[in-house]
Amino acid sequence: MPSAVAHGMLAGLSEIADIGRDRRAGGYSRHLWEPAEHELRAWFAERAARLGLDVEVDRNGNTWAWWGAPGPDAVVIGSHLDSVPGGGAYDGPLGVVSALEAVARLQAAGFVPGRPCAVLVFAEEEGSRFGVACLGSRLLSGAIDADKARSLTDRAGITFAEAAVTAGIDPAHLGRDQESLDRIGLFLELHVEQGRGLIDLGEPLAVASSILAHGRWRMSFTGQGNHAGATLMSDRSDPMVAAARAIVDVQEAALASPGSRATVGRIEALPGGTNVIPSAVHAWLDARAETDDQVHAVVADISARVQNQHAGCSATVVEESWTSTVTFDPDLAARLALALGGIPALPTGAGHDAGVLAATVPTAMLFVRNPTGISHSPEEFATLDDCLAGVEALDTLLRELL
Repeated sequence: MPSAVAHGMLAGLSEIADIGRDRRAGGYSRHLWEPAEHELRAWFAERAARLGLDVEVDRNGNTWAWWGAPGPDAVVIGSHLDSVPGGGAYDGPLGVVSALEAVARLQAAGFVPGRPCAVLVFAEEEGSRFGVACLGSRLLSGAIDADKARSLTDRAGITFAEAAVTAGIDPAHLGRDQESLDRIGLFLELHVEQGRGLIDLGEPLAVASSILAHGRWRMSFTGQGNHAGATLMSDRSDPMVAAARAIVDVQEAALASPGSRATVGRIEALPGGTNVIPSAVHAWLDARAETDDQVHAVVADISARVQNQHAGCSATVVEESWTSTVTFDPDLAARLALALGGIPALPTGAGHDAGVLAATVPTAMLFVRNPTGISHSPEEFATLDDCLAGVEALDTLLRELL
């Protein structure tokens, strides 16, 4: 592997290593249209410009960097730069940096593409600010209603439409972007693996075979806000108690459905005072399984259990986002695996923009080994050798596809 590629890979990750560091949670917190994410967008535009790529932001906030003139039947590669709260350094940025390095490597070799090519950075992949994962690709493909997207709110009560205006995006034009979709002949996303599949196989790379069905639901519990010291325990309608019981039920319902995963990773109490019995508690459920029916069955079980956790409170469970099981085109996956020497195929439990686009355009994914097996955490990692293997794989595939 040429040292220039290693240097470029390290430089790409090191240039953004201090952007969005979260001193409280650890790792990185890089959320859509907040200062850290704006800084990442500027970094991407500058780094793309070094390669002579033409950068444009589409009407949904996704950023494209074109190698040559934009056009139909383009090979588009990329990932995302936003993160979960306290996330790792590789989830998203590895795919973006690797895509730029693959283009740089091809340029240095004098390769001239025979069809249009672009590096694409999706907006709000993690859904950490507005609650819907892969929001940029959902809007691009029409997988979410534009009016629903415009009305989404962050924790400060700012709507997606309001935030879009501050970022220079016209909210009236949000939604399915057929012109951009028509340009994509194939989308390829490289991503650090979020699991132990490649560790167990002893391989640095794999192609994606499928993505588990998954969704997010908001569980809301409403009671009576009151004084923590003046209200007898027997006189309380405490939604935190109802929420706590429901969270235990989430684990039990998932364990009762083999292969299912259910998580409550965020909870908010209103008004949020230490000496205040909450008037309402919201808890967000993430549920996943191999089939759509299995996820819906688990969520139905959870909903039934939640309704029984009264503690003098009312409860609701409302769906906020949903993605059916994704099976990537097996012929395309086999073609890419063969071009890379017969690398294995792996399913994943993590959602990706490639999975959203798979219903609209041909898509594929490459996974790079994560030796910790940990993701959405500061412990997420990939070795330099494996990262460079990913760049070489993109180089090989682009030579074949372009």
